[in-house]
Amino acid sequence: MEFRTLGKTGFKISEVSLGTWQLGSKWGDPFDEKDALDTLEAAYASGVNYFDTADIYRDGQSEHAVGQFIKRHPDVHYSTKMGRKLEPHTAESYSKANLTQFVDSSLRNMDVDSLDIVLLHCPPTSVYYDPTVFETLDDLKKAGKIQNYGVSVERVEEAMKALQFDISAVEIIFNMFRLRPAEQFFAEAQAANVGILARVPLASGLLSGKYTANTQFGKDDHRSYNRHGEAFDKGETFSGVDYATGVKAADELKQRLETDDLAAVALRYILMYDAVSAVIPGASKPAQITANAEAAALPALTDAQMAVVKDVYDTYIKNPVEYLW
Repeated sequence: MEFRTLGKTGFKISEVSLGTWQLGSKWGDPFDEKDALDTLEAAYASGVNYFDTADIYRDGQSEHAVGQFIKRHPDVHYSTKMGRKLEPHTAESYSKANLTQFVDSSLRNMDVDSLDIVLLHCPPTSVYYDPTVFETLDDLKKAGKIQNYGVSVERVEEAMKALQFDISAVEIIFNMFRLRPAEQFFAEAQAANVGILARVPLASGLLSGKYTANTQFGKDDHRSYNRHGEAFDKGETFSGVDYATGVKAADELKQRLETDDLAAVALRYILMYDAVSAVIPGASKPAQITANAEAAALPALTDAQMAVVKDVYDTYIKNPVEYLW
């Protein structure tokens, strides 16, 4: 495992880290704490030292599991996200009282005195135009409750706007089916010494290359109920790509890149970008961790392979995905 610096935090983090949306079970299945801790331990054994969670994942059970884990391994780092518990989820609800309450809740849930990094969890766009939100985060940092803060975003424009504040990291969707962040934002983030965490790196599994037109997902899986943005931003599910189109594009990538393990190549592709501090694929069981970690050891993609990805993107994905996110 290789390590990269996460922006102005100075944390040296594994370039393949772990997102914990699926921790402890597959999407829609009951949470299994033993599975969760086994998965975290498998990640650590594979060289992973950075873990991304959120207060809303499994209603806090993911945070709690990560909190237990870091007591065993105080050398690791983590981020947690806040804001999606708000009901309704409006910009006006990102008040000092609510943000402070969320931080205090995460401190209790993880049983720590200070949080490594807190990220705003895909807030409404207008939040990025409200300096009082970030002043509250500055105050929480001065109080020692958080060490760093940043944002998890849906759109490139939100990431660009966030750079005017004292953020340390941006979590953004970036993968073979979502190339726009690399066009301008990556250079701006590097200039501001802001780390980048690449989330949804496999486009909700499309870039595993294992799905077909007939693949079925559970009724409680967001890949069933959120294809058109019924529950949250459509771009979170399959990176906003039409499912049938995504299957076709993934099949072409496998053929033209001459691989049966598209997932590993897709993760390695993201790591071709120096601006990326880490890619954070999820895993619901230990075996997936090993496969994800091994992707970092693959040879660099050639110029010809990089061109294939761009060509497939331009042919199948760019319109309308690039113009929406």
